[in-house]
Amino acid sequence: MAFTPTNDRDFLIKHCKSFLDESAALHLSGGSVHHPTQKQHLVGKTMPECSQETIANCVSSVVRSRRAVRSFKQEPLPREVVEQILTDAACAPSGANIQPWRVYVVSGQVKAGLTDAVVSAFRAGTAPAPVHFPEPLPDLFRARLQDFGARYYASLGIERTDAAARTQQTERNFSFFGAPVGLIFSIDRRLNPHSWIDLGLFAQTVMIAARARGVDTCPQVAFAQYHDQIAPYLQMPSEEITAFGMSMGYGDPQAPVNQARMPRAGLTEFAQILGFPG
Repeated sequence: MAFTPTNDRDFLIKHCKSFLDESAALHLSGGSVHHPTQKQHLVGKTMPECSQETIANCVSSVVRSRRAVRSFKQEPLPREVVEQILTDAACAPSGANIQPWRVYVVSGQVKAGLTDAVVSAFRAGTAPAPVHFPEPLPDLFRARLQDFGARYYASLGIERTDAAARTQQTERNFSFFGAPVGLIFSIDRRLNPHSWIDLGLFAQTVMIAARARGVDTCPQVAFAQYHDQIAPYLQMPSEEITAFGMSMGYGDPQAPVNQARMPRAGLTEFAQILGFPG
């Protein structure tokens, strides 16, 4: 049976309230915390005693409520919160603990300058064609891709034949969909594909650590083809390659694009569970 991820913040608070201090709960509810002494994490605090089931429900709620958010509130994301998220994400696993990830975090005028550089290349059509998927794409994955496109553009009121509107929406990727913070993930190009898995594990942990704090994200492979513009702007070492970007901030729950629901395959569609009794 398939399920659809939820973005209901009340649901998240209900299952995680044992782990959230007052300021975090306030922010998840739509309020704001601005006093510098009000922390949104529990480092250094005594954790309340909770059952394993309560802990599991909390983690499950965070994981299931994570969604790709493509419209953000005009609300700053404090550097302290970003640093907490990345510090947690650094606990992600990697083969032989080589920790191959690199991430560039941009905000303010630095983010605006990066957007300008990438948008200029996008409009000029000078970047290599995207190669996110092979051709031909196997039927199962093509059907899912087409379903995503139908749901995504329908939420924006964009017709399938409206190429201009689709192009305009694609361009919004490069302004990080209006998020206050953008991230560019890179990796040493000399590494083998297994290390790219490590980078993916790190990125997923970033998104979960963010969601636990009521912060929304959107991973964006669209940045990958603009390495020639991104690398010099961020002064990347020559051995690094741009893997993808990510938007980060407080999502706008009223935006139609954030209300589109993307279904997930049910357990029996992707897992074979063998050797258990019964």
